Amino acid sequence: MKKTFTLIILITTCFINAQAFKGKGDTKFDVTANIQEHGSGIRFSNDFGLGENISIGFLTSYLLSVSQDDLGNKPDFGDRVDIKARFNANLGNVFNVSEKVDIYPGLNLGLRNFGAHLGARYLFTEGFGIVSEIGFPIAKYKPEATGFDRLNNQFTFNIGASFNL
Repeated sequence: MKKTFTLIILITTCFINAQAFKGKGDTKFDVTANIQEHGSGIRFSNDFGLGENISIGFLTSYLLSVSQDDLGNKPDFGDRVDIKARFNANLGNVFNVSEKVDIYPGLNLGLRNFGAHLGARYLFTEGFGIVSEIGFPIAKYKPEATGFDRLNNQFTFNIGASFNL
């Protein structure tokens, strides 16, 4: 029953992302499903457009499906949450693809690591679309992370819907 409930929450959150880049002065808020080894969760981010191709922002993620480690210890709130500052280079118009497509590589600096991400979004209308993003750590603060420290120090895949706020 727990796995079924978690799967329903995951599928539901896959359709609730809010992120659409329009350029300088644009503000986005997104919610995506976060999928990784030993956990899945939800992610919220807010990005602010600084120029035609640059945005900065922050994100926080919370892992939902982590119950205990191999020793039977249960994770607390601090083990499940991560907060990051991020920088994106929005390159959709640089690659001369449709205005509805945006491709954005970026860097992030968080509580657990320094990492990079690559995302793409397709906008069906000016305010609604879909988005997908992968992320990975470049430098971990604890290179030999054990236990719950490994949760927020690995490859992630995020998917969701996109809304321009």
